[in-house]
Amino acid sequence: MTSPDEIWVAPPAHVYLASKDVHVWRACLYVSPAEVERLQQMLAPDEWKRAKSFYFEKDRQRFIVARGLLRTILSLYLGTEPDALLFHYNAYGKPALVCTPGEKQISFNVSHTRGIALYAVTLQRSIGVDIEHIDAKVGGNDIVEHFFSQREISAFRALPSALQREAFFRAWTRKEAYIKARGEGLSRPLDQFGVSLAPGEPAALLETKDDPSEAARWSLRDLSAGSGYLAALAVEGHDWQLQRWQYCLK
Repeated sequence: MTSPDEIWVAPPAHVYLASKDVHVWRACLYVSPAEVERLQQMLAPDEWKRAKSFYFEKDRQRFIVARGLLRTILSLYLGTEPDALLFHYNAYGKPALVCTPGEKQISFNVSHTRGIALYAVTLQRSIGVDIEHIDAKVGGNDIVEHFFSQREISAFRALPSALQREAFFRAWTRKEAYIKARGEGLSRPLDQFGVSLAPGEPAALLETKDDPSEAARWSLRDLSAGSGYLAALAVEGHDWQLQRWQYCLK
């Protein structure tokens, strides 16, 4: 049975972000050719250039849809047209909105895989989200040994083999969400911080070796993204409340 806090609901007619709100939108990237064309018209020249760089058409279309929906969702908060939004990028490629004085300082992050996208939105705090499809071909052992912290490796090894695949993806989404929230990409070594991964254990950032006080600044939360998927959210601070919206094309 799905618990109430895992249900994705239709958003209200007018979405609003209060200072303690964190909104996560779930959207399907499989849309009609006409919708792909409509969303493509929203893209800036640099986004269209990136779209054209994809070798396979299906990947190009997924990028167009994901980026067009990002613009659409953010425009709901700002009361502007999606194609009017401007983005800038940090040294590691993480996008942020170009805001004029007086505008809301909205933070956001995006993750998508296998046709499902998650969009995390909040105000004036760092945020990261990650979604992964549970691939039966990925056991995780080699990745764990090379990229996880010693604490994570020990916790992973202690699990029965039947539980290890899901534990691996739980840990991976939590780690990815955290480094995406930090906006540093893979410049932050994955073995230099540790997250919880045992079944039933609450999502948490347990340790950050370069700065022991860093872990206390962050909240991690698992997201129920759909059958066959695992997802996680990383948010700076602890005084926030989560709402899950299901994006539906009009």
